Amino acid sequence: MKTKARVIAFYLPQYHPIQENDLWWGKGFTEWTNVGKAKSLFKGHYQPRVPADLGYYDLRVAETRKAQADMAREYGIEGFIYWHYWFGNGKRLIERPFNEVLASGEPDFPFCLAWANETWKGFAHGMTNRNILIEQLYPGVEDYTAHFYAVLPALKDMRYITIDGKPLFMIYKPVGNPEIRVFMDTWLKLAAENGLSGIYFIGHCIDPKFSVREVLDNGFDAVNTTGLFNYTLNHNTLINKIYSRLNKIFRGVPSAYPYKTVSKYFINPEEDQIENIFPSIIPGWDHTARSGREGFVLTGSTPDYFEKHVKEVVQLVENKEEEHKIIFLKSWNEWAEGNYMEPDLRWGVQYLEALKRQIAK
Repeated sequence: MKTKARVIAFYLPQYHPIQENDLWWGKGFTEWTNVGKAKSLFKGHYQPRVPADLGYYDLRVAETRKAQADMAREYGIEGFIYWHYWFGNGKRLIERPFNEVLASGEPDFPFCLAWANETWKGFAHGMTNRNILIEQLYPGVEDYTAHFYAVLPALKDMRYITIDGKPLFMIYKPVGNPEIRVFMDTWLKLAAENGLSGIYFIGHCIDPKFSVREVLDNGFDAVNTTGLFNYTLNHNTLINKIYSRLNKIFRGVPSAYPYKTVSKYFINPEEDQIENIFPSIIPGWDHTARSGREGFVLTGSTPDYFEKHVKEVVQLVENKEEEHKIIFLKSWNEWAEGNYMEPDLRWGVQYLEALKRQIAK
C-alpha cells in the first residue's frame, strides 16, 4: 500500500513468561495478567479490555508474530519499533520474541529498536510503592560496546528500518544522564568500524522536564514528540485540577480526562512540522490495569475521534521529504496502558480502518 506517511508502531514484547516476572509477580505472569484483572473504577470506565482477533497470545509463537505483521501491513503500517531492554552489564529482559524474529527471518516485516533505558519501579510498573525491581545502569564504554555488538546483527538485517541510509535507533530517556552522549559517541565509532553509514539516533520526548531543543543539543539526529500530557500540564484549568484531585482523594477515582479534549493537544504544530521532529499518534490511554486508582485515563476514545487526530498529524508531515514523513504510532499492543491498535471486542478493527483511511494514498 502506498501511504502518505511512514507510520512506525511501538511494539511491546512482554507477552510471554520470564523468570524475573515469575519472581516478582508470580508464576506465569505476563502483561495479560494485568489486562485480565482490570476493573471498571467509575461510571463509563472501559475496563476490562478484551482482545478479539488475535486473542490472549503468546509471543513465543511464530504464527502470532506473523499474524500481527500481516495485520499491521494490511492497514498501512510500515514496521514495528520493538522496545529493547538492556540494563547494563549485559543484562537483558523480554528479548526472546525479537531475537526469534531476527534469527528466523520471519515475519518479513520491517523493524527497528527503541532502547527503554529506564529503571523499573513505582506505579508505572504496577507497584504500590517506589521500590526498584531492576535498575538501569550505565557501566561505561566496555558495556556500550558489548551492547552494540549484541544489536549489530539486527542493524545489518535487510528488514531494519533506516532514515537517510542509517539504521534508526531510538532512546527512551535521551537526556538527564551524561553517559547517553558517551553511549552514542561509542556506537557511532563502532558503526563506522563495522561498515554502517552511521546510526540515526532519535530521542523520545515524553518527559515534560525536557524540551525538543535539549534533546537535539544532546547529539540526537531527530526527536519523537509524544504529547500525551500536554493538556494536563499546560492547558488544564485550575478548577479541573482541583476537581480531579478531590475525586481521587474522596472517591478513589483515577485522574480521568476526555480523549476528545485532550487529543487536540497531542501535537505541537510549530514543532512537529520541523523536518527532524517526528510526531506521535495515540489511540487512547488507560494505565489502571497496571496501577489501579493511581492510573491516568483518557475516557471516551472512539475511532472517529482517533481519525481526526490522525488526519491532523498526517497534515503536519505532508510537506517534509519522503524519507522524513515519519509518524510513530503509540502503540501497537500496550494493552495494560489502554494504548493499542490490535482489535478488541468493543471496536474490532475500526481503529485500524480509521488509520488506513487517513494514511492511504
